[in-house]
Amino acid sequence: MKLSVIILNYNVQNFLELCLRSVTAAISNMDAEIIVVDNNSEDGSCDMVKRVFPNVKLIQNKENYGFSKGNNIGVLQAKGEYLCILNPDTVVSEDTFLKLLEFSENKEKLGIVGCKLINGRGEFLPESKRKIPYVNAAFKKLMGNTDDYYANNIKEQEVSQVEVLVGAFMFVKKAVYNKIGGFDEDYFMYGEDIDISYKALKQGYHNYYYGATTVLHFKGESTLRNKNYARRFYGAMQIFYKKHFKKNILFDVFVWVGIRLVYIFRKQYISKIKTVYKYIFISDSINKDLEQILDKEVILKSELKNIEKESEIIFDANVLSFKNIIGCMEANLLDASVTFKILPKNSKFIIGSDSTVNRGEVISF
Repeated sequence: MKLSVIILNYNVQNFLELCLRSVTAAISNMDAEIIVVDNNSEDGSCDMVKRVFPNVKLIQNKENYGFSKGNNIGVLQAKGEYLCILNPDTVVSEDTFLKLLEFSENKEKLGIVGCKLINGRGEFLPESKRKIPYVNAAFKKLMGNTDDYYANNIKEQEVSQVEVLVGAFMFVKKAVYNKIGGFDEDYFMYGEDIDISYKALKQGYHNYYYGATTVLHFKGESTLRNKNYARRFYGAMQIFYKKHFKKNILFDVFVWVGIRLVYIFRKQYISKIKTVYKYIFISDSINKDLEQILDKEVILKSELKNIEKESEIIFDANVLSFKNIIGCMEANLLDASVTFKILPKNSKFIIGSDSTVNRGEVISF
C-alpha cells in the first residue's frame, strides 16, 4: 500500500466529516487507506464514521491520549509506505497526495514534507513553514515578533527545504517516522510537531515545504484558544527546551521564568461579532432546504463576481471540487467582511470558521 492517511479526532464531528469527504476524493485512484483515531469523543463522531464512511478504519480510544500518542497509535496500524498525519479540521485538494508522492519519490534523505496552509478566511498560515525556535526566537514570537520564528525567507508558493513544519499536515515515509521515533509522547498537545521536525534534522533528513499545493486548515477547531491552550502551549515549549537545549541551571531558570512571564502577560483574544448581509450560494441550483433555514437572502451564483460587503459565500461541494473551493478561497481578493462556508457532498449542514481562536460555525438544516 502506498499511503496511509491518519486523522486524529476529538469532538469535531462535522469538521471530521468534511475532512473525510475531501480525503476520500483525494485517494480515489490510489492504493491508500484512511485511519481515524478517535480520542474518546462524546459528540457522535464515531457513529458518523461508521455510518457514512464504512471503509475507514476506526480506532476508538477509551480516553483522550493527546496528539502524540493518538497519532502513534494510528501509525502502528498503518500499512502505507507513506503516512500523512492530518488534522480533522482540514480540507485537502483532490491532487494533494498525488503531487506530494511525485515530489517525494526521488528525494534522498527525505524527512517530513509540509504544504501551504490557509485558514477559513483564505489567509495564509505562516506556521506552514517555520524555523527552529531557539530561545531568543521563541521569546520574540511569544511577545509578538515572529521574524525569527517563521521561515519568511521562503515564498508561499515556493518549494524549499525548511526546518520546522506544522502537525496539522505532515507527509512522511513510515520508515522515517519510525526511525526518528515518531511523535514524542511527553507532549500531550502542541510542540510535538516542532520536536519531530527537529529530530528529523538531527538524524540527517531534509524537511521540505511544498508550496505547490494548498490545504485548508480551520485552525483552532480541535482546541479552543483559552487558558488551557496557553498553559499547554507554553508547557510544551518548556519540554522542547529541556530535551534539546538544556545547558545549565541558570539557562533552565531563564526559560522557566520567561515562559511564565509571557503566559501572564500574553495578549487576550477578543471575539468579533460577525454580520451577514446576504448569502451567496456558489452552485448550479438553489438548495431549498438550506435557503429555508437561513435568515437572509440567498443568491445563486456560478462564480465569485460582484460580491458585496458582509456577504457569506457558501460553496456547494456537490458540484464543486475541493481544489476549486480551496483555490477560490486562496485567491480571495474580496472585502475582509466576506466570509466562507462549505456545504459538504450529501450532507445537511454548512460549515466554516472565521477566526483562528474560536470555534467554527455549523448550520444544520
